[in-house]
Amino acid sequence: MIMRILDKLSSFRMARTVLAAVAFIYMTLVVFNNITDFSTNRAFVEHVLSMDTTFKSPNTMWRAITSQSWALVAYVAIIAWEALTAIALGIGFVAGIRSVAADRDIATARRVSVLGWLMMVLLFGVGFIGIGGEWFEMWQSQDWNGLQPAVYNFIIASVGLIVGLLDPDRARQTTST
Repeated sequence: MIMRILDKLSSFRMARTVLAAVAFIYMTLVVFNNITDFSTNRAFVEHVLSMDTTFKSPNTMWRAITSQSWALVAYVAIIAWEALTAIALGIGFVAGIRSVAADRDIATARRVSVLGWLMMVLLFGVGFIGIGGEWFEMWQSQDWNGLQPAVYNFIIASVGLIVGLLDPDRARQTTST
């Protein structure tokens, strides 16, 4: 009995479920912080979009978005994307718990978790690293540079995504036939 419990707790499905739980909790806290500390985090988005703390090269400043209305739209869109990401990861986590409890792989757990991790990769890879970091040149700012946390989050999401896409059960079936 103890070995059976240990087998479940140390299974690949449990590892995938734990990674979904970690990402779900993290993204839920990100949404919570962005809502409860709205003005501070909105200021971050406004400064990045306005490029007001970059080197202000005339060759790139045409990209700046200085409208507070557009900055607000962008910030609300980011929060909405984060919330949808948290929901997907939460559903993946719950389905993963059911998968571990049922002692069988439930496709929903993998699919929805992978969707959540893909959403994180898009948010932090494309949104913050690509668009914020390069298009709006966030890397030039001493005060409003969020690239380091974006890279951390991109790596976390990528690890979850890789684990989510692995299927050791299918690999065993393929090699044994």
